[in-house]
Amino acid sequence: MAKFGSDNKKEMPGISTSSLPDIVFMLLFFFMVTTSMRETENKVVVRLPEATEVAKLERKDLASYINIGTPVAHLQAQYGTDASIQLNDSFKTVDDIRDFIAAERDAMSEADRQFMTVSIKADKDVRMGIVTDVKQELRRCSALKIMYSARKTEK
Repeated sequence: MAKFGSDNKKEMPGISTSSLPDIVFMLLFFFMVTTSMRETENKVVVRLPEATEVAKLERKDLASYINIGTPVAHLQAQYGTDASIQLNDSFKTVDDIRDFIAAERDAMSEADRQFMTVSIKADKDVRMGIVTDVKQELRRCSALKIMYSARKTEK
């Protein structure tokens, strides 16, 4: 009768892991190069006013940006040429600022919420009434740390 099984037990060779760190670093490098950080697209034209004294933001990750200006050329047919408020990637009204600030606070950790800064980037030709309305709404939702963006003048 024929014998189907073999009595000699051969061991499986071990898997070589010597090239594993090279592969991991190659994948890490690939994802670092191909991944882009999400930035908001400016949908309003903002020409910053000039300033003599400028203070830098300490932590940009704790800043929320409100852009105020006229819509860019390709959006003027839809939104008009009056000054508009841009929160993140969409046009909003003054009444939407409260929800925007609440959402930004919820995205932060509990310890960082007290350091949240709202940066207002307003075009230099925007009427002050819109900026005042935004400031009043920020005051109502207790976002009291406000910075204004400006260009530093060269002396």
